[in-house]
Amino acid sequence: MITDEQLDRYRIEGAMIRVVRDIDPKNDVCGIVVAWNDRHVLIRKANRKVVKLDRNYIYQPVDEKRPDLLAGTPASEPSNL
Repeated sequence: MITDEQLDRYRIEGAMIRVVRDIDPKNDVCGIVVAWNDRHVLIRKANRKVVKLDRNYIYQPVDEKRPDLLAGTPASEPSNL
C-alpha cells in the first residue's frame, strides 16, 4: 500500500502518476493525486474527471517504466502494492 508521505509528495509536486491496476496497460489510470484516506485515493484525470481508486494498486510517476506484472518484475521504489 502506498504511504501517506508518498501521496503527499505526489500531491505537492503536482506529479502526473500512473496507477497500475492489472496486467493490461489499457486499464492504467493516469492523473494527479487530489486526496486520499485510509482505503482510497482520488485521482484527477486529464479530462478533469475524478476517479476513486484503492490504495493497494501500484502508484508510480508516468515517466517511470511500467512494471511487467506477468514476469513478476517488482515495482520501482516509490511504488507499492
